[in-house]
Amino acid sequence: MQTSSVLLILLAVLFAFGIVLIQYFYKTKGSRKLKVFLSLLRFLAIFGVLLLLINPKFTKTEYEIEKSNLVVLVDNSTSLKEINKNANIDSLLNKIAKNEDVLDLFNLETFSFGNGLEALDSLSFTKKSTNIANALNSINTLFDSSNTAVIMISDGNQTVGVDYEFYGSPNKIAVYPVVVGDTATYDDIRISQVNANKYAFLKNKFPLETYVAYEGEGSINTVVRIMIDGKVVATETVNLSKTDNSKRINSLLEAKTVGVKEIKITASPLKNEKNIVNNQREIALEVIDEKTNVAIISDILHPDIGALKKAIESNEQRRVTLFKPGTDVTKLDDIDLFILYQPISSFKPIYDFVRTKEAQIFTVTGSKTDWRFLNSVQNSFEKNTYNQTEEIFPVLNPNFSIFNNSEFSISNFPPLESDLGEILITKSHETVLDQRIKGVEVGEPLLAVITDGTRKEAVLFGENIWKWRMQSFRNDQNFNNFDELMGKLVFYLATNKAKERLTLDYNTIFSGAGDAKIKASYFNKTYVFDSNASLTITIKRLSDNAVREIPMLLKNGYYEADLENFTSGSYEFKVSVQNENISKSGGFKILDFDVEKQFSSSNYLKMGRLAQNTGGRLFYPEKTDNLIAELINDKRYLPTQIGRQNVVSLVDFRILLAIIIAALSAEWFLRKYNGLS
Repeated sequence: MQTSSVLLILLAVLFAFGIVLIQYFYKTKGSRKLKVFLSLLRFLAIFGVLLLLINPKFTKTEYEIEKSNLVVLVDNSTSLKEINKNANIDSLLNKIAKNEDVLDLFNLETFSFGNGLEALDSLSFTKKSTNIANALNSINTLFDSSNTAVIMISDGNQTVGVDYEFYGSPNKIAVYPVVVGDTATYDDIRISQVNANKYAFLKNKFPLETYVAYEGEGSINTVVRIMIDGKVVATETVNLSKTDNSKRINSLLEAKTVGVKEIKITASPLKNEKNIVNNQREIALEVIDEKTNVAIISDILHPDIGALKKAIESNEQRRVTLFKPGTDVTKLDDIDLFILYQPISSFKPIYDFVRTKEAQIFTVTGSKTDWRFLNSVQNSFEKNTYNQTEEIFPVLNPNFSIFNNSEFSISNFPPLESDLGEILITKSHETVLDQRIKGVEVGEPLLAVITDGTRKEAVLFGENIWKWRMQSFRNDQNFNNFDELMGKLVFYLATNKAKERLTLDYNTIFSGAGDAKIKASYFNKTYVFDSNASLTITIKRLSDNAVREIPMLLKNGYYEADLENFTSGSYEFKVSVQNENISKSGGFKILDFDVEKQFSSSNYLKMGRLAQNTGGRLFYPEKTDNLIAELINDKRYLPTQIGRQNVVSLVDFRILLAIIIAALSAEWFLRKYNGLS
């Protein structure tokens, strides 16, 4: 307790004692015994009040020993499965985890990682990808406020994510890599990358881009062969050396028949080459015999037109052509979908042609739209405009049932511009997006889909949609979010399929099982998404007719089946809704590709640079004892004695208040009982 508090308490005692003497013993008469008892009660009340005002405290210091953290990260990818037979990673891990000096000095935490970080239970070496940078960043987040060292057991070959070589922890966490696997360098040639489109069109040529890489000291030549469905369609001899160690091969191949085509690219192996798994790559593309032709008709230049064109043509099945309203309508006979951008009176011939052809249209309105003309030339919707421009923010409609829009994100989307006014849609419709103006949802559609029998159309009540595409790139570093919504909208408008309660979303070709997912949306009889439904998927492998049935899990607005554990091959599937006579079928193919098998040696050089950048040091399994000794003797990780001061009030105010009230009450009662005023 502080000296000042002690002095104040003494003064409080003297003050209370003085008040009592003056009140009960200075020039007063009466029973001495009663005065002593009353003065004691008054003393307790006055002293208690003063003690509350002083509120004396005392400080209690507690000391504890804080250990540093030692995090052991173990690579759990498939590339370590063979390595583990020689390196015995479990034994290496146990040697660290059961060392008594380590346990005395550190708080030990163990994790495994593939593409993400997981608490270590057991090692299975089944992860299909390795993201070392992500694992280190996760550790940095978990242990950001404590003294930490990291032991990372890996072969150093990262297959996804940002390069970890130049990783530097902002919290200065030292990384001690332990390199497992073969560190010797062998001559190796590999097909490092293959680029191709997902789709090709019948009787057309499609491009194929192949990258061949070489690691070794001498000069070599290899023959690269390209096969489609097992038939060689192109060959090329490639010469490589230590200095000229990569080459790009551009091929133009012909799509002769419709269907999914398996393309295999191989490089002839070198003499005594150790790893020949990476000498080949397989991809697949789908050859189709039809293409959706989309026309964007506009009388003005606007960045929205470029954004729509890019988004629609992101799918190779679609082609966009730009026209002026005065275009000869005979040139529009092969158009499947018309996008009418901010129509004005010059669009009259286009509307006449569309009406005659009963074509599908997508109308985009904005500040340049002639609403008097537009209201008169069609009868699907109308707007009573006030000729006042307003900013309109999008609100996603979760009950939209025509196609799955649950994955479309409007996070941080800027507003569109449109004339303020009341909108009336006179036909059956659903809204994809609603309007929010100045923070208020006004109950008006921003993007709506209108149906009238077999004829379908869409209307967007706002311009500057190009900003949404840019924001999608800012959010995700790609345009997929915006492009996929536009793709689904165009696909729906350009086809004549009836509205369905069960819709599927999947790729026909997966590069590996880790990417294989099938999504489904199911709507009830009123076409509202049904989150209480039970969907199952039955999958049959065509090679042996093996059948598996798994439930589809409810996600954020859709159902999903994750096929990560399926092997490569061709499959057929059927999605069924329990207690409903509703199902849909399809097929897909999983390619036999494991990126973890593309490396023949451990990347000890890169792991060494990681250690250098973080203040750690590189070790090999046989030097594990040296690693442990270095950690134990490193003064950075010595336990720290931490003192925690706990300031506690000397008295409990609740007890003290009770004593004060009791003393004053007893004094008042005694005074009244004895006739004192």
